Amino acid sequence: MASKVKYELVVCIVNAGFSQEVVELARAAGARGGTIIRGRGTANPEAEEFFGLTIQPDKEILLILVPADIKDAVLKAIYKDGGLNQAAQGIAFSLPVNRTTTIKMTD
Repeated sequence: MASKVKYELVVCIVNAGFSQEVVELARAAGARGGTIIRGRGTANPEAEEFFGLTIQPDKEILLILVPADIKDAVLKAIYKDGGLNQAAQGIAFSLPVNRTTTIKMTD
């Protein structure tokens, strides 16, 4: 019997400098925060044409773990208010998270 997914990982890749705005939008939709990773895009011109945006090499990748029941609200806020069709020019998607655990380090 399959277990129900409790969490989703929202992944958002935006041009450098726009991640904080996206995190704030995600928080307004119920997320508690996220992790920002700096990266570099390597897309070719065909990818730019497929996604309909200009690829800037400097990127920020946001990883936002959210309860599955608010995933759609978070994605909608990022898309609607996050300017993904404007200067941020990014992509957002979610992945199901089958298991989670905590890590606690002690001395």
